Amino acid sequence: MVEHIRPFEEIRILLAALPGPDLEAAAAARARDRLLTKPPGALGRLEEIVEWLAAWQGRAAPAIERPLVAVFAANHGVVAQGVSAFPASVTEQMVANFLAGGAAINQICKAHGVGLKVYELALERPTADFTQAPAMDEREAAATFAYGMEAIDGEIDLLAPGEMGIGNTTSAAAIYAALYGGPASRWTGRGTGLDDVGLARKNAAIDAALALHGPHLADPLEILRRVGGREIAAIMGAIAAARLNRIPVVLDGYVGCAAAALLHAIAPDAIAHCVAGHMSAEGTHGEVLARLGKRPLLDLDMRLGEGSGAALAIGLIKAALACHCDMATFESAGVSEKSK
Repeated sequence: MVEHIRPFEEIRILLAALPGPDLEAAAAARARDRLLTKPPGALGRLEEIVEWLAAWQGRAAPAIERPLVAVFAANHGVVAQGVSAFPASVTEQMVANFLAGGAAINQICKAHGVGLKVYELALERPTADFTQAPAMDEREAAATFAYGMEAIDGEIDLLAPGEMGIGNTTSAAAIYAALYGGPASRWTGRGTGLDDVGLARKNAAIDAALALHGPHLADPLEILRRVGGREIAAIMGAIAAARLNRIPVVLDGYVGCAAAALLHAIAPDAIAHCVAGHMSAEGTHGEVLARLGKRPLLDLDMRLGEGSGAALAIGLIKAALACHCDMATFESAGVSEKSK
């Protein structure tokens, strides 16, 4: 008789067996870089970006032909505690705005030639208020992780997971507090524009949740289901699926990195194929990135979410790749190399 494996155990098994980088492809990209008409290292991190692409796409000649921003949208029961300046109905309204092409992320994707897909996660049924009960049960959290995996296919070659969900900065702050310790006030920001009274309610809600769920918060997957959200679970699945399909990932901001932080806590190597697109102005995102070992590509004081910072970073990544692929070599341009 085969023993039944619980849903969370299946996730742990998956994350323990992810493929690694293609070091030969990275070395080939590095070798080409030495031939280009510039001093070695002159393009700084742009050169590192190309090696990263080569290693995780598994191609000596990396390409960005089908980049995608995947926005996962969900609602949170903790909004009942007055933790947001906007009602939960705004999540559905913003999804409609995405689909109509009217949001910031639509314009950024259009400007940089990036595809956009939006995934609604049971918006009519918010997660439970995590100050009163776990946000999700194990089966739902694992099923949402699996849904995020299924949303990503091998047809794309660069992924930027985004999110939309009123109340989700509260969920992200609770995840960071559970993972890294300290009171809620250490991790929270003003989200959609909370005043001081609203920020106090947000901190109180998170502290109440940490007290309620405290005995279970040593396990990152328990943190996910108790104080997380569906969009965070789906982003975790999308990041894992990207790894399995050799798709590099550009992380977005404060909420999206909560998904990466949970994966990192389970298996640090699980986010090795990710770069940080930008540093958000929300909360203590900079400290989170430092803990994840990720240096952001951009720092523009943004805190919008939607995958917007990651989508902007894709423009930078495309520029790095264009330099690598299309710049002349010393030989082809007839330019003298450095004297011996």
